[in-house]
Amino acid sequence: MTDKPDLKKTKKQIEELEAKIQEKEIDLSETKQNLEEKVKIIEEQEEKIEDYYSQLQRMQADFENYKKRSEKDLSEYIRYANENLILKILDTYEDLRRALKSEKPEDLKEGVELIYKKLKDTLEGEGLQEICAEGEKFDPFKHEALMVEDHQDYDDGTVIEELGKGYTLDSKVIKYSKVKVCKKR
Repeated sequence: MTDKPDLKKTKKQIEELEAKIQEKEIDLSETKQNLEEKVKIIEEQEEKIEDYYSQLQRMQADFENYKKRSEKDLSEYIRYANENLILKILDTYEDLRRALKSEKPEDLKEGVELIYKKLKDTLEGEGLQEICAEGEKFDPFKHEALMVEDHQDYDDGTVIEELGKGYTLDSKVIKYSKVKVCKKR
């Protein structure tokens, strides 16, 4: 009779163990399912990373091409920037050549005067202006003082004499006037 309670006890233990195994199998199944989901998420993330990396490489190549194209365009623009001005001056250049071929001095002088006026008109049409200096107040942003002199007819800081013409292109000074300035002692 002692075998029956042991047998019942063993059966109960087996049932408990089977229940625990079943729980562990369920846990294992859930863990396996979680793991599969995470592996799937990681694979999707790796695909996205590859896509982003590929996009980055294409963008980098596009940017390098853009830089090269921009540098080439800028180089060409600089190279041909003065083309219109040179075309306008070429007529004056040809006129000067014809004037130099003239045999009469009065024709040469008249031709050079016409060429000077034509060249001046062309340059002024491009925005070139002479800087007025003589009799003006000295301005270090327009004038370069080469000499100073105490002069009774001028106020202190006034330009007495223009030694070299100055020019602006539109509103930018491209050549300073070289001047003599009055400085009282």
